[in-house]
Amino acid sequence: MTADALRSRLQDLTGWSPRPATLLSQKASRSDGGLPLEELVLRGPRGPMPATLILPDRRRPCPAVLYCHAHGGDYRLGRREMMQGSRFLQAPGYGAALANAGFAALCVDMAGFGDRRDEGDENDMAKALFWRGESLFGHMLNDLGAAFGYLAQRADIDASRIFTLGLSMGAAHAYWLAALEPRVAGCAHLCMLADIAPLIEDGTHARHGFYLSVPGFLNLAEAGDVAGLIAPRPQFACHGGKDHLTPPAARDAALTRLRAAYANHDPALTCAIDPDAGHGETAPMRVAVLDFLARAAARGHHDFN
Repeated sequence: MTADALRSRLQDLTGWSPRPATLLSQKASRSDGGLPLEELVLRGPRGPMPATLILPDRRRPCPAVLYCHAHGGDYRLGRREMMQGSRFLQAPGYGAALANAGFAALCVDMAGFGDRRDEGDENDMAKALFWRGESLFGHMLNDLGAAFGYLAQRADIDASRIFTLGLSMGAAHAYWLAALEPRVAGCAHLCMLADIAPLIEDGTHARHGFYLSVPGFLNLAEAGDVAGLIAPRPQFACHGGKDHLTPPAARDAALTRLRAAYANHDPALTCAIDPDAGHGETAPMRVAVLDFLARAAARGHHDFN
């Protein structure tokens, strides 16, 4: 199956039908570090999506990162992770670091998280959607696609340089969104990429949330194939060597598929494993992600080949 054919099949499987989110409300302020900050409410595919946008104090239009927040069992945190960080991230979050590096960064609450907790419990929402032949993961991807569309339409954003970034659940969202949306300029993801069949074989799949379940997915492809659809755009894939959620067999299988997809675009792919890290970001990971994004934004993906 060609990459375009697989992308189309995956779009059908996840109910991919993104339309740019529209702005419902906007409140401007300054971050603790004095950077421009906007608290937004966007109209997404199924209703309002609270969002936070941080901007650099530099000439516009600027490159941007659609930051995908993690799960972590912290349903209250949601998009606030981008500014505050979490127990899985280096402190503080990525927001100020990205803005200081010249990027705008947008994060939206996913359904059931942050200011969208009143939409329902994750398990309840996922089970109801399965009965309807849909998935919570697919709904989340469509919300992120709508957020991407909003960013791309802003006059102060360079639509050709919008990247995705996330850890754990956010990593799954980041690489799936980049795979389904060819306009995404590149992707950095941490502590997530692993093939699903090996996870099922050793029972690790049960430790991941309902958000990751896509009915029928294994009849089409594996996680490494999805990440491979980002080629030839720049991609940074990072793992912790002691991450219990990405055991070696599943991680290495996915990386083998990913590297095969980049066989003719090798400079565009960076794979890193911090041998002593678990399921969380380390200081070297933070440095590597910011370096990757800076190089990708400065060069453009064609210059990686």
